[in-house]
Amino acid sequence: MTTTLRPIEPLQQENDGSRSRRYQVCVNSRPVGSVRLGTSAVFGDMVARVLDLRIDEPDRRRGRATVAALAAEEVARSWGCRRLDVAVPAEAEAALRLAGALGYVTRNRNMEKRLDAAPPALPPGSRVRAMRPDEFAVWREADVQEYARQWSDRGVPEAEALAQAHRGQRDTLPDGIDTAGMEFLVLEHAGERAGMLWLAFGTPGEPSRASTPEPSGPEPVYVYHVSTEAALRGRGHGRSLMLHAEARAAAEGRPAVRLNVFAGNTPAERLYASLGYRTAVHHLYKTLL
Repeated sequence: MTTTLRPIEPLQQENDGSRSRRYQVCVNSRPVGSVRLGTSAVFGDMVARVLDLRIDEPDRRRGRATVAALAAEEVARSWGCRRLDVAVPAEAEAALRLAGALGYVTRNRNMEKRLDAAPPALPPGSRVRAMRPDEFAVWREADVQEYARQWSDRGVPEAEALAQAHRGQRDTLPDGIDTAGMEFLVLEHAGERAGMLWLAFGTPGEPSRASTPEPSGPEPVYVYHVSTEAALRGRGHGRSLMLHAEARAAAEGRPAVRLNVFAGNTPAERLYASLGYRTAVHHLYKTLL
């Protein structure tokens, strides 16, 4: 049997500058499903994305999705793309197994915690204050460098990662520390700076740092950045910062806290799991040779 992808629409130009196209999955010319491919709004035409892949129920569990995914890789190569990205919801276990079998690697995960009860108070001696403009200027450049490194460590060329980090921060923080809907906070313990927290209230501006917004009702609070001072790590300050994020969300009547964590950041993954955060979406990639 021959499985092919047949275009069913012209190439679409999206509002965010990316392109997309829908294809019919055919076995011996018989339609059995569909695939939608697009380019990346973040990284441009060098990166393709599997936006949707569906196989009709009667044809599932026959290897159709595997062959369709491989055919999608060939289409991406024909577009000149060097990498293929895919986002898989946590509940789509079959799709996650398929991606792993085809050589996709997890780059990051979106995690979420629904807020059912008020978080506990901060430990004695800890307090949170607003970040000062001079602190923000120092942090901002360091954040660009760190964010670029996280991407380059996971398959993105260094120059491309740095350019995206600068572009993403400009888009997300057009007014710097005074950008509407953003809070920059500093944790102090016993009078000593112990860490910082960046919170976003409302629709996030950078999809790589946050997950899909709520379709209606109050938005979750997004933790864009949380870190502790290197000399004070392992003392519970990261937990204090996350508890403060939850307290701010609860105070604003928000239903949940969401965040992004890069694969391999074991201390952060353990912290979030211990606080009750659950994976909502897996983000995977595959380098196209």
